[in-house]
Amino acid sequence: DSMTSEGIHNGDLLVVDRALEAGQGDIVIAALNGELTCKILDYKGRRLLSGNNLFPPIEVGKDVELIIEGVVTYSIRRHKCSF
Repeated sequence: DSMTSEGIHNGDLLVVDRALEAGQGDIVIAALNGELTCKILDYKGRRLLSGNNLFPPIEVGKDVELIIEGVVTYSIRRHKCSF
């Protein structure tokens, strides 16, 4: 639910380009201390932002291992339920 205001919802399929260099404001897949997350990159503030105000920013201090795995270029949503 942390990226809903960016149009990314639980269960969506994300297309990630690992060849792109991530820039300010890009939506990225990041490994944060070994855990994958989808967030908005804030280089200037040295943090990762959520697309939902209920989730606080994640500060990226010197004690945090951050690896940008790729830039989200598209999201795909399934509209028909498979019951």
